[in-house]
Amino acid sequence: MGEWSLLSEMLDKVQLHSTLLGKVWMSVLFIFRIFILAAGVDQIWGDEQANMDCNTNSPGCRNDAYDASFPISHTRFWVLQILIVSTPTLIYLGHVLLVIRKENKLRRRLEQKCELNGVMKSPKYSDERGKVRLKGVLLVSYMLQIFFKILLEVAFIVGQYWIYNFILMPDKITFQGGSCQTHTNCFISRPTEKSVFIVFMLAMAVLSVILNIAEIFHLMISKIREKRRRSALILTK
Repeated sequence: MGEWSLLSEMLDKVQLHSTLLGKVWMSVLFIFRIFILAAGVDQIWGDEQANMDCNTNSPGCRNDAYDASFPISHTRFWVLQILIVSTPTLIYLGHVLLVIRKENKLRRRLEQKCELNGVMKSPKYSDERGKVRLKGVLLVSYMLQIFFKILLEVAFIVGQYWIYNFILMPDKITFQGGSCQTHTNCFISRPTEKSVFIVFMLAMAVLSVILNIAEIFHLMISKIREKRRRSALILTK
């Protein structure tokens, strides 16, 4: 888990500036994807090429068969998926930290009774504890990172099938070409166990998409209700 510590620390900071569903999404990412990937998947896959048995001893045939069937290992594909899907959230974190830094400077100026362009301004997005309010450009930034996470998750779900041409791990692969002079059958080790993990990781990706879509609707409904409350207060005055 050591190689994931930096990513986990950065995403943990995002939780302070996320909605409840955003925190659930990060819990799903940490517990059910990063932890499972780091704790068990790599031991099951291991050196897949070395563990694959082929019915030929032709030099280089097993290498060609493996490369044709698995252009990228499932474990490396999932690592790449987690890192890329997390990128929009990290960009949002950078935006939040930039806003907090600017508003902390503004807050210090206010404490010193300094005026900027002759007008006293007050922090708009953050409070004294560094907690931000999702509105204005921060709300747009938050919505954009959710939108891009959905696109990236869907792209990886589709890409996984496009790369491997299967969902469940087959018992064997058949290949001819390159160093394989005839149709060669290569048998996969632990196909059932691998299939379980493939389905699990796909299910977590689908769950991630559902949580992100639900969060978009949650934000939209919350802002509509907030706008109606403000309108009602104005009418009552």
